[in-house]
Amino acid sequence: MTAAAVGIGLLSGGGTALAAPDGRSAGPVVTRAALDPALVAGRGARVAFAEQEAENAATNGAVIGPDRTAYTLPSEASGRTAVKLTPKQYVEFTLPGPADAITVRYSIPDAPGGGGITAPLDVTVNGKARKTMTLTSQYAWLYNQYPFSNDPGADLLHPDWWITECACVPAATTPAPVITKPFRPSHFYDEQRLRLGKTYRAGDKVRLTVPAGSKADWTVVDLLDSELVAAPHVRLVAANVVLFGADPLGRRDSADAFDRAIAHAKRKNLKVYIPPGTYQVNRHILVDDVTIEGAGNWHTVIKGRQITLDEPAPDGSVHTGVGFYGKDAADGGSRDVHLSGFAIEGDVRERIDTDQVNGVGGAMSDSTIKGLHIRHTKVGLWFDGPMSNVRVTGNIVVDQIADALNFHTGVTDSVVSDNFVRNTGDDGLAMWSEKTANARNTFTRNTVQSPVLANGIAIYGGTDSTVSDNLVADPVREGSALHAGSRFGAEKFTGRLSFTDNTTVRAGTYELNWRIGLGAIWLYALDKDIDADVRVTGDHYLDSRYNAIMLVSDYAVKDLYAIEGVRFKDVRIDGTGTSAVSARVKGAASFENVDARGVGAVGVNNCGSFNFTPAGSEFALTDLGGNDGGRGTESWLAPWLLPNTITCDDRPPVVAPPAPSPW
Repeated sequence: MTAAAVGIGLLSGGGTALAAPDGRSAGPVVTRAALDPALVAGRGARVAFAEQEAENAATNGAVIGPDRTAYTLPSEASGRTAVKLTPKQYVEFTLPGPADAITVRYSIPDAPGGGGITAPLDVTVNGKARKTMTLTSQYAWLYNQYPFSNDPGADLLHPDWWITECACVPAATTPAPVITKPFRPSHFYDEQRLRLGKTYRAGDKVRLTVPAGSKADWTVVDLLDSELVAAPHVRLVAANVVLFGADPLGRRDSADAFDRAIAHAKRKNLKVYIPPGTYQVNRHILVDDVTIEGAGNWHTVIKGRQITLDEPAPDGSVHTGVGFYGKDAADGGSRDVHLSGFAIEGDVRERIDTDQVNGVGGAMSDSTIKGLHIRHTKVGLWFDGPMSNVRVTGNIVVDQIADALNFHTGVTDSVVSDNFVRNTGDDGLAMWSEKTANARNTFTRNTVQSPVLANGIAIYGGTDSTVSDNLVADPVREGSALHAGSRFGAEKFTGRLSFTDNTTVRAGTYELNWRIGLGAIWLYALDKDIDADVRVTGDHYLDSRYNAIMLVSDYAVKDLYAIEGVRFKDVRIDGTGTSAVSARVKGAASFENVDARGVGAVGVNNCGSFNFTPAGSEFALTDLGGNDGGRGTESWLAPWLLPNTITCDDRPPVVAPPAPSPW
C-alpha cells in the first residue's frame, strides 16, 4: 500500500497536526518527504510504507525546528522539523492503514568522547503489547572537516584549509583563531525497523515513549513509517544456504556456506535461496552468473562486522565487511548477477575513501538488484565499470557514510528506478564519469531525502544521461537537490543531459566555502565547459531556500569555462528565498513557460563572470515566452533583465518562502 493510497487528513510539510479537544491527534497525517502527497503525484519511488512526520502526531514533547542551518538537529530532519522527547515523554501516531511493522527515524546523543551510546525506546499499540527498541548512536555523529572524525574533541583535520567560521586559514593566522569543539557536528540520525507481532488496523495508536532512567538525556523522533509486510518468499528448488552450513541465528560466520551454496548453484543451474533469518557475513561474497534470492528484506538479513585487514589490500582498503561484489572490471567483471529480497546491514562508522565496505560493489553487467534494504555500509551500491545493463529497482538505502549509489567509470545503458534513499553522507544517487565516460543511463522515479552532505542526485560528466520523475528533499550542506558538475576529473558532458519532471523541496543549501546559497538545481563548470544539449523540462522546485536555478563557475576559473545553451521549459518555481535564477558564469540559457511565484528577490541575479563589462553580463538569457509570475506583480523575467543586465548581488536578504501549495 503506497503512502498516496492511505492518505487521510493530509497536511503539507510544516503544517500543524490536527488536534482533538484532549490535545491528541484527531487523525493520521500521511506525507511524502513531509509534503502533501498530492504535490508530488507521479514522482518519486513507489514504496510499501506510509510516512508520518512526528511533528504532525500527538506528543507531550517539544517540536524542534523548522531550521535549515547546517549542524543542527532540525536541519537534518525530514521537513526540517522533529519532536524532542525527554524521559517519560512520548509521541503517538495514528496508523493510516493496516500495519504489522514500523520504521523509526531518530537521534540520540553521542557519548561524551564519541563512539555512541545505546538507549531504550518503548513501543506500545493502543496502550498494550509493549516492545522495546534499543536505539543507538554508534553509526551517527560525525565531526570536523572531510573526511570527518568520530572524535568530538579532535583538533581541525586540515588546519591549512580555509574555513568560513573564522574566514581564515587557521594555520596561517596569528593569533590563532579559537575553534569551538565539537567542530561541525553532523550525521545525527539513524533508523530502526520493528515487527509489531500482529497486524493492526487503521486508527490504532502507536506510541513511542522514552522510559524513565534512559541513558539518553533526550531522544529526537523524526518520523515513523508503517507498513504491512508481505509473506516470506519461498524457493523450494534451490541451493538453500542453510543446507550448506549457513546459520540463520547469526551465531557464527556464514560466508563460507554462502560460497558453497553459490558454487553448487552454478554447477547445477539453480538459484541460491536464503530463507528467513539473520546471517553473519564478515567479508565480501563474490557473485558472478548467479541468482540469489532472500525471503524478503524484512525476513532475510545479512549482517556483518567491519574487519581490519592484516595489511592493506591492493586497492587501498584497510577494512573489509559484508557486501556482495562482482569481479573487478579489470578481470572482466561479472555478468548475469541477480540479487533480490534481503537486507544488508554493515558496521561502518567512519569514512575511509579507499575502503571497499559497500553493500554491493564491483562490476556487474546484464544484472539486476531488486528489493534490498541496505544500511550502515559506506556506500549502498558502488559500481566500478566499465560495465553495462544493470537494473537497480525497488531498493531502500539508508544511513550511509557516503553515497547511496554511484555509477563510477564507464557504466552504460543502465537504469536506477523506484529506489528510496534517506540519510546519506554524500550524494544520494550519482553518475561519475571519472576517466571513462558513463553513457545512456537513467535515474527515474527515485526518492532521495536528507543527504547530509552534497547532492540528492548528481551527474558528473558523461553522455546522454537522464534524470526523470524523481523526488528530492532536504539537502543539508555543500550541495543541493539536483546537480550537473564538470568537476572531480569527470569526462566532458556530451550528447543530451535531461532533467525531466523532477520535484525538489526545501533545497538550495548554503555553500560554506563560497558563503552563498545554491540553487535547487545547479550546474557547475569547474574544470570544463558545459556545452552539451542540457534540457530541464517539467521540473518543480518547491520552497527553495535560496535560488531555484543556479549556473556557476568557480571564481578562479571564471574566464576559462562557460555554460552554454541550457534550455529550461515548463518549469514551476514555487517559492524562493532569493532569486528564480542565479548566473555566476559566462554563457547562455533559454526559458520557456517557466512560471514562478513567491520569489524573494530580483528574478535574475546575473553576475556573469564578474567582469562587469559596459556591454553587460557575460551570461545571456533568452525569453521564449510564457515565463510568468515572480515577486508580487513583477515578472521574474522582466524585459529589462534581457538579455544580460547586470543585477549582481552576492548575498541578498533571504525571504522565507511560503509553504508549497497546489499550483
